[in-house]
Formats: sequence, structure tokens, C-alpha cells
Amino acid sequence: MPKIYLASRSRARRQLLKNLGLEFKVMPARVKEAKEAKAVPYSRLVELNAAAKAGDVAARLKSGIIIAADTLCVQNGKIFGKPKDLRDARNMLKKLTSRPHRLYTGLAVIKKDSRGQRIELGHEETTVYMDKLSDPEITAYFKQVSPLDKAGSFDIQGKGAFFIRKIDGCFYNVVGLPIRKLYLMLKKLDIKFFAFILYTAFCILPTAFLSGCSTEYNIVTKQEEKYYYSTDQEVQMGRSIDRQVEKQYKMSADPLQQKRVEDIGKKIAAVSDRKEIDYHFRVLQDEQVNAVSLPGGYVYINSGLLDKASNDDELACVLAHEVGHIVARHSIKKLQAMQGYSILRVLVAVAPGTDEVGSAADAAFTQFLLGYSREDELLADQLGARYAKLAGYDPHGMITFLDKLQEINRRMPIQQKSYYKTHPYVPDRIRVVKQEIGEKMDFGDYINIEQETHE
Repeated sequence: MPKIYLASRSRARRQLLKNLGLEFKVMPARVKEAKEAKAVPYSRLVELNAAAKAGDVAARLKSGIIIAADTLCVQNGKIFGKPKDLRDARNMLKKLTSRPHRLYTGLAVIKKDSRGQRIELGHEETTVYMDKLSDPEITAYFKQVSPLDKAGSFDIQGKGAFFIRKIDGCFYNVVGLPIRKLYLMLKKLDIKFFAFILYTAFCILPTAFLSGCSTEYNIVTKQEEKYYYSTDQEVQMGRSIDRQVEKQYKMSADPLQQKRVEDIGKKIAAVSDRKEIDYHFRVLQDEQVNAVSLPGGYVYINSGLLDKASNDDELACVLAHEVGHIVARHSIKKLQAMQGYSILRVLVAVAPGTDEVGSAADAAFTQFLLGYSREDELLADQLGARYAKLAGYDPHGMITFLDKLQEINRRMPIQQKSYYKTHPYVPDRIRVVKQEIGEKMDFGDYINIEQETHE
């Protein structure tokens, strides 16, 4: 296999290639980048700069694959490159955070061997929307991150993510190396190392996840837990599964139903132990008595369950139960342990437009429909009673609704996607709720007790 050379000193680009498991040598180009567009569009300018870099390195080699890139930040016709000093960086960041701007990254790949050399050019364009920053915020940011080696004076993959509201386009373009575009260009040059990428994806990347995953104290489980996904990735994952739900399930056409659920759900979310995400509450047109929570703050409740809830207290307790699953990150832990779907396969579901989105998102949603573990359900009951009470609702609504579920369970055959398929026995669930709200228990509450207590 030919050697790969990166014609760049960029630490972010080096790290991205390392994350792919590629072996490469850094050989910076010795050419001066053009900083003015003049008669060519910005997309063409970055391509020409990347081509000049790749050509300079190729001239010093007998053979190999040379990858070069060039990034420009543009706002209202003004080009922002790397700042000259901290004062320039401050002025640059203040302007960029005041209104949207575009990042253009040009790519050049040269394949050189005994038969000659071929070159492929391409580019990506991404629009970035940022929160407006004050002088003290910029000062605090610069104390944590050096802006002098970054186009636009910020890093989206680091602490700069705190003030980036949204992006339209490729995330890796903002980092400095659009991975998908690079892969497509390599394919055009008949560089056949996709099998090698697969090997590294399944053998090297999981190691990176395991060694670099976050260990956090979960306030509700009271344990140190490992997560292979950041909060942003969790939200993206939930959004992808949500798109699949909208395709396969019918949403309620009753606006009053939807408003009732949203109003109560927002009150529950406001008192929960996890406020760094936005919560979404939606009603599905389905007669089953069911409710489901997804990663990243997505809660669905069937119209059949709404019909069974006698009052807002019962509905609030059901919604709070699902919020409890999200707070405890039960969905993320379940995805991490899913049989037949690797971490990377599930992560594919956050990339809209790929062939895997539908199957991966559908499989993940099916897993949630089949229920959580018994221990997870009991904890969600406990949290549900707590959050309902904090939001101003009667937590006894959890007990009365659980009684209804028990009666439904007696009368109807259990179906594949039943709300109560994997839930613990109702007496045990009622016992946990009574413990949470400090209510006296009787003999029936001690039937089917789980081995672990709920504090």
C-alpha cells in the first residue's frame, strides 16, 4: 500500500486522520496561500490553494498519496484567516459571532507512482451560526484555547462548541478536513483501502472510544458511569431516530392533545435533574397504552394512553417516568449494550442521507419499544414520582395509573410492543413510588420485591 502524506501542520487535521486509523507522515507544504478571491469564487480559491500545497509536496516525493487542505472563513465578503495576534483574534471573533459566516475547505489529493501522477480537487462549504460573545467571555475563552493557529480564532471540536448555536453543512469541514468529501475523492483515484478503513473502524476506533470516553457521576443512579457518546451525539442520535418515527408512525392530529402533553412535559423537564438538553413531547395516534423515551430528550405518548389517564396528575406521572429514563441515560446505556449493532453502526444513524439511517434508527426505536430493564423501570418510577411532585402534580397519580396498567394487563394478551412487557410487577412498582413519596406501605407492597433497594 502506498504511503500517505499530509501536507499540513494542522493539529486538528492530524487528529482526524489518526481517528480513522490511517498511518501517515506529516510533510508541510512550503507555498504561500492566496488570501484574495478576486476573479474566482471562494470555493475555487481554497481548491487552488490546496492544489498548490499538494503539488509542492508531490514534487519532493517519488511516490505516495498526498492529502492537502485549505480553509477560509468568510463573512459579508470579508475573508478571515488565522489571526496575527491576540488583539486581531479578539476583533475577529467579535465580528464572527455577530452574524452567520461560511467556512470553505478545499481538498487536493495526488496519487503519484511510477506511471505518473493524478490529482483530484474538491471542496465543502458550511454555514456557522454563533452566539454573540462579550469581551469577558472572549477573554475567558482565550485563556483556555490558543486562537492563533485557528481560522476564525475558534475551535468547533473543543471549547468553541459552547457558543456555536448551529451549523448547516459538514461538521468536519469546520474542523478543517471534510472526511466524506475526502473519501469520495480517494475513490475517484482508485485508492482501494476501504477494507483497511473498515478494519481500523472496528478495531482501532472502539479502543479510542474506550480510552477516551467520559466517566461521569450520574446524580440519579449515584454511580460513576462510562459514556461513549457526548451529550451532543446523544441529541443527534435522538434526532435521527425521531425522523424515522415520523416516517413510520402517525402523529396525533388533535392540537389540544399535543398542547396538553407539551405543557405538562415542559413543567416536568424544568424540575428534572438534567437541564442541558431540550425536551420534545409528542403524541402518536395509536390505541396501545404506551409511552416511549429516546436519547437526547424525545418523549412519545400514545393517544391510547391519554384516553386512560383520568387527569393531569396521572399524565404528568407518566411523562415524568419517561423523563426519568432520559435523565438516568437509560437509552444511551441500552444502545451501548445492544446486540448486533456496534457503537459505530449506531453512530451512523446521526448522519442524515446515508443508507444505514433507516435500519439503524428503526432498530434502535424497536429496542426502546420492547422496554428497559426491570431495575431501570423502577428507578424511572421513583424519579417520575419525584419530578411530578416538584412540578406541582400529585405523585399519587403514579399509583392510580399503575393500578390501571395492572387491570389492562389482566384483560389483554401481551403484545410484542406492549408498554408493560418488560416492566416489573406492578406491586413492586407501587412500593417504589410509595417509598419515594413517604407513604405507609401494607402487606401487598412487599410482594415481588427486587433484591436491590431504591434509595
